[in-house]
Amino acid sequence: MPVYEVFIDGKPLRVEITRTVENCFAARIGDKSFSIKLPVDRFNSEKETPIRVDCKAYKIELPKINREKPISIKVNEATFEAEVRPPKGKPAWTIPEQTYSTPPKRTVVPKQEVEGVVTAPMTGKISSVMVKNGDHVKAGQIVCILEAMKMENEITTAKAGTVQKVYVLEGSSVHEGEPLVVIV
Repeated sequence: MPVYEVFIDGKPLRVEITRTVENCFAARIGDKSFSIKLPVDRFNSEKETPIRVDCKAYKIELPKINREKPISIKVNEATFEAEVRPPKGKPAWTIPEQTYSTPPKRTVVPKQEVEGVVTAPMTGKISSVMVKNGDHVKAGQIVCILEAMKMENEITTAKAGTVQKVYVLEGSSVHEGEPLVVIV
């Protein structure tokens, strides 16, 4: 858990916070643990935000946070001065020191193209197949629709000919470079 040194009205507290799911957090202050739930829409148009701490509802009002000086936080009707400081010996508001190795650069190997084979340009799911074995196709004709990253991509043939083999069905998952259709 990330650890923060927090001062509420000058009183130091050691706070550990970890995100558990989208809008929920587990917090530990001293020897007490809490569950915190933020609203899904986070902050409404007003400055007041409802949150739940261990199933109890609170209304919190936060000003724009300035990390250089204490901020005033209003919880229900009570107001507190809060300041977050880094643990002693560490610079403020930094990512914990850790060494990351740079992944080796991949050598780009040109794709081997086999004449008449239409391949998947990217990984995705086939949402529609427009041809079947024996169909005559023109150069540039759409043979299938590939859904990838929430976009539909029209997959076309580079040459005219007859469909010899269709390797995919609607709903098939495919990987980049995988053959979809063979045109002879």
